[in-house]
Amino acid sequence: MSKSLMSEIALIFVAISWGATFLPVQSAIESINVFSFLFFRFLVSTILMYLISLKFGIKFTKNSILYGALLGLFLFGGFSFQTYALKYTLSSTVAFITGLYVILVPFIMFVFFKQHVKLTTIFGGIVALVGLYFLSGANSFDLNLGELLTIICAVSYALHISFTGVYVHKSNIYALVTTQFGTTALLSLIFAIFFSNNNLNTMAILGGFEIWLNIELLYAIILTAVIATVFAFFVQTLAQQYTTAAKTVLIFTLEPVSAGVIGYLWANEILSKPQIFGAILILLGILICEVAPLLIKRKN
Repeated sequence: MSKSLMSEIALIFVAISWGATFLPVQSAIESINVFSFLFFRFLVSTILMYLISLKFGIKFTKNSILYGALLGLFLFGGFSFQTYALKYTLSSTVAFITGLYVILVPFIMFVFFKQHVKLTTIFGGIVALVGLYFLSGANSFDLNLGELLTIICAVSYALHISFTGVYVHKSNIYALVTTQFGTTALLSLIFAIFFSNNNLNTMAILGGFEIWLNIELLYAIILTAVIATVFAFFVQTLAQQYTTAAKTVLIFTLEPVSAGVIGYLWANEILSKPQIFGAILILLGILICEVAPLLIKRKN
């Protein structure tokens, strides 16, 4: 099995791990505000990643710190703009527009790094994006504040995936990921203090930064830190050494599919026929990206 194929299989598990955390995160942000939760999530992730990295040879350089900080900025941008967008528009609309990063990544790779993307990958991305439209249940699209914020979110995620694919070849992977987590934690703390409101049942530490310890919150922090952050983003960074950013983002469209399946199994959430059709289209888009080049190569 080639390193490229192994990397893409690993990215499938990353997408599944993100989909699996939707339910515990929804429960957690009922206890404390979003940025306070993100701070704890990425603080724990930073500590865990650093301790793990000590065994494997972490080496901080000027490049790894600079690149990691920039990736952390992009990652935080995706989380924060998506969160604020949910205040102004439907979650289904946010889910669909966020999926635009499938189309944005190939253009970013060409504009910034002059990397060309195969037509089969672009076509597969379009099919997956149509599938995401059906899966999200979005019925209309008006360009209001919520939609604009979500577009910025999609651009942030697209920049994160695109630049990760380049920076992973230029710096120590352990330092890159650790710095990325630390930057996201720091920005989350700043936004929690200055731009968040307190819940009535929480204890405010400073400004809008709050803490409230219960079993559900601790479970969500540990689960998202270990599985959806340390495991997921480290594997993503490692895998992007051997596959393209365009393929990576296409595989990540499996995230809402896995979230839907897990929601059905654990929370009795029912998928409608259009949503099931959308999930099938997403899988078809990934198959087009993976299988079509092999068929073309065999034919030639």
